[in-house]
Amino acid sequence: MIDLTTLADLTPGICSVTLRSQGIDDVVRISSDAGLAGIEWGTDVHVSDSESAAHAKEATVAAGLSVLSLGSYYRCGAFEDFGRALDLATGLGAPRIRVWAGELGSAEANEDHWDAVVQDTRRIADLAAARGIAIAFEYHGNTLTDSPATTLDLLNRVNHPNVGTYWQPAVGLSDKQALESLHEVLPHLAGVHCFSWGPEAERFPLRNRKLLWQTVTDVLRGNGKDMDIMLEFVEDDLPENVLNDAAFLHTITLGED
Repeated sequence: MIDLTTLADLTPGICSVTLRSQGIDDVVRISSDAGLAGIEWGTDVHVSDSESAAHAKEATVAAGLSVLSLGSYYRCGAFEDFGRALDLATGLGAPRIRVWAGELGSAEANEDHWDAVVQDTRRIADLAAARGIAIAFEYHGNTLTDSPATTLDLLNRVNHPNVGTYWQPAVGLSDKQALESLHEVLPHLAGVHCFSWGPEAERFPLRNRKLLWQTVTDVLRGNGKDMDIMLEFVEDDLPENVLNDAAFLHTITLGED
């Protein structure tokens, strides 16, 4: 018999980049209509200054939703000013900032690049920790987190308690391969980006990979650590497809399907 008290709570959310063409209020309205619980606000369009951060926070909270994180496009290793991202996250009330692990894939990166990413990540992790904000790597191609092995290598080199990683199924992987990658990074997982893409990055309804996402949510709930699982990209970028994917996401995060 499963001890339900040990199961993690999964928070179904969305990345605002999913609705890049919509304004802040529309992103919140669509997310609320879809029954989602929180939003990762991106700095690419929606949250770019203190005014938009305050607007996004106010609208999110007023709708009864949570700010899950700030999706920044900061590239670790550049040693650029991280103050802007920190100020936006603070104004937004975000508990976490998503960053990118350099600007080269692991196969192209030399030791100097690795060292720069490691040292810069430690630097920004200290700065973020001082404000009570966590750091998490985007799990993505053309960065040092382009595979489970390199992600673990990077996290081990950084060796900072304030740094974790996101996860998403890499394009072109089978369900089995994707799940293997999830299990490898699971101890360091800070959140999941959720979508259904084909081998050529074609966008499909989330339910098209029903077995994968059912199994992912089973793994996450059984891991015992509460987790945000956020829609990122839907078919044709249409709000109605957010509603469709959110309905499926809501069902599997509750273990009902």
